[in-house]
Amino acid sequence: MTETFSQWLDREAAYAATAMLKSVSAVDLVKTRPGFGQTLRPVKGSIIASPVLGAYDPDPDYFFHWYRDSAVVIDALRLLYLEGVVGAPALRHFADFLRFGLSLKKLDGRALAASPTRRDGVAADFLKFIRDDADLAAVHGDAAFAETRVNPDGTLDVSKWARPQHDGPPLQALALMRWARDVQLAPAVSADLSALIRANLEFTLHHCHEPSFDIWEEENGLHYYTLRVSAAALEQGAEWFESQAEPGLALCCRAEASMLTKALDGFWLSEENFYRSRTLVSGARSSKELDIAVILAAVHVEAIEPKHSVADPHMQATLARLEALFDGLYAINRNRPADRGPAMGRYPGDVYYSGGAYYFSTLGASEFCFRAAMKSEQAASWIARGDAYLETVRAWTPANGALSEQFDQNDGRQTSAKHLAWSYAAFISCIAARRAAVGQHH
Repeated sequence: MTETFSQWLDREAAYAATAMLKSVSAVDLVKTRPGFGQTLRPVKGSIIASPVLGAYDPDPDYFFHWYRDSAVVIDALRLLYLEGVVGAPALRHFADFLRFGLSLKKLDGRALAASPTRRDGVAADFLKFIRDDADLAAVHGDAAFAETRVNPDGTLDVSKWARPQHDGPPLQALALMRWARDVQLAPAVSADLSALIRANLEFTLHHCHEPSFDIWEEENGLHYYTLRVSAAALEQGAEWFESQAEPGLALCCRAEASMLTKALDGFWLSEENFYRSRTLVSGARSSKELDIAVILAAVHVEAIEPKHSVADPHMQATLARLEALFDGLYAINRNRPADRGPAMGRYPGDVYYSGGAYYFSTLGASEFCFRAAMKSEQAASWIARGDAYLETVRAWTPANGALSEQFDQNDGRQTSAKHLAWSYAAFISCIAARRAAVGQHH
């Protein structure tokens, strides 16, 4: 008997919930990085991007707590809690996540930079990957939140990497404010929640206009995604500060959010008919201007205002441009059945592992459609379009339900990190949006 689409959705949703939780508080795992002379044991509240122990052999080493990925995962955990899929353990994980997040505020690279023994134990051919003293010494105060990622034991990542990155704090603030809105928490947990919301909002307030690296950690500049999540976090943060009886900070948040929204308007390229994803510090035009990150921004902020949301015609035009791009680019999109949307990647010319397709890109496009359905007269056609993307995910998901980071653009086999927590989180949030859209439409 063949499985129906809705049976597959239910089965994959159950699998995704269980698989995603393996990245949360993975205290039973031990990761060695012999080249760096490291042995790492995750602490409670940390979220690793993938629980598979890779060392670019060929799986990448994703045994880090990324600020961005962890925000996406903790938001999906809220959905699982609200749906009754995960009960008390979700609340425990969330309380641990808050404590871990607050502990990262205290990270200070100055002592580490000054330590004469910090390179002891590092293999000679790995010394070139070690951060220099000045880079480490700059990490203290709120700079810890610009770190991109930390080790899951709560220590600084000592490897050279694309830093700073400013999307994590606003994305985390958005996820945490949704927890505050939707879930009754114990007083001690609420106090930690308020402290971490405040820390993330204050970081965003102070750094939202500064250049940083994009969500793919590749180019330094001003990025649509980062500016968009920052604007949304500050808009909602203004209301949050008002609820804390701090009208001065609320006013600052509103003023900054309004400036960011004006800046975002300037990302529209009318001749190309899409929102560009970035403007570079160098002043050069990037080849990555057409980027799924713009679509993910609309999905991750859940905006009420039409502008820069799923209801924005410019945003919808950007999705259409990305659809056409990947439809023509990827071999797996050729001769696809009529009920399937194109498998989606990140941007043209992607060379990371197979260069796409990505589960979170294809699921992000699907979720965009379901969210658009809730704000549109053409709800049925948006839902059908969202389902077409899900049919593509279904076609390239193995029978066991496992989701890696990518499925190869030529043959659909899974590549890059196995069991990517973000892939599972993207599935969970996509299905929640579908349920809401279908519920509203019928």
